[in-house]
Amino acid sequence: MAAVTTIQALAWFSEIDLHSVASVGGKGASLGELRRAGISIPDGFVLTTDAFRLFVATLRTALQLDQRIDALRGQDNATLNAECARIRAALMQQQSPPELQSAVSAAYQLLSEQGQHAVAVRSSATSEDSADASFAGLQDTYLWVRSEAAMLEAVKLCWASLYNAESVSYRLRLGLPEAQLAMAVVIQRMVNSHCSGVMFTRSPTTGDRSVITLEGSWGLGSAIVSGEVTPDKFVINKITREITRRDIGCKLMAHVPSPDGGILEQEVDAERQQQPCLQDAQILALADIAKQVELHYGKPQDIEWALDQDGNILLLQSRPETVWANKDKAPVATPTAKPFDHIFKVMGGKR
Repeated sequence: MAAVTTIQALAWFSEIDLHSVASVGGKGASLGELRRAGISIPDGFVLTTDAFRLFVATLRTALQLDQRIDALRGQDNATLNAECARIRAALMQQQSPPELQSAVSAAYQLLSEQGQHAVAVRSSATSEDSADASFAGLQDTYLWVRSEAAMLEAVKLCWASLYNAESVSYRLRLGLPEAQLAMAVVIQRMVNSHCSGVMFTRSPTTGDRSVITLEGSWGLGSAIVSGEVTPDKFVINKITREITRRDIGCKLMAHVPSPDGGILEQEVDAERQQQPCLQDAQILALADIAKQVELHYGKPQDIEWALDQDGNILLLQSRPETVWANKDKAPVATPTAKPFDHIFKVMGGKR
């Protein structure tokens, strides 16, 4: 087997952009693009799709992966779950080629400063976070990974999550070719968030493109994503920068780093539970960054953000907004010779 070089197996954020999706997946490409656009993000690298293909090459042949996935089309949930579980178990038992493990270990030691900084290990599928299909939430993410061994295990778990029942079912429904799908993995330095959340450069409820909707809560954003906390919500007018709406949630708990790795739920002090997690200046600074990101991408965005303990704003991800974008692309009626023909067609075509 040919040796794996760091150029083939790894790509640092500084080396990639949106044109790198085929090798680093949607999430990785977006992070590289944000960095190139001058947006502050936590540093990191991507274990590329070439690394994934090398890792699963033997299994792909031995298990006939493409055919087995395609055969699941139209199967019941029990069959789908059982078959996906068998594929994931086989993948987790597979050993990484030594040269691949060596390359990712060296990059981890550099990023984490010899293990002093925890990292996040995040899936980045090649069809993930695209305008046409969003795999957000369908593959795995591991936060506050504190050792090299835990990082290597989390990488395998991310690869295996490409074969969880939800992900397989989703791509079968969309008709995404299995042979073209691969899993890159983002390894990124963690942010010890004072508060964090999401923001949308288009109203998620009305589709209004003149506003930014911002949600935030204490600690890590995973508490919002999991629905375990009711976040603060702010709406900002893009033109006037007026904060037109403030809904302060009762933030009873927060996700915080665990000393042993991973995250813990921590009760929020009573005086902070109904206190806004952001000051007005911070809200407007986030809104300005959101406008900058939308302008750069040329379309509405769904953005993850964090405010660190020193008050610095960092973006963790930006992906195209899909809900209203898909509605905008809804088919319109086919033109007819006479306006009445539209009504005639709806009524069944009988005069």
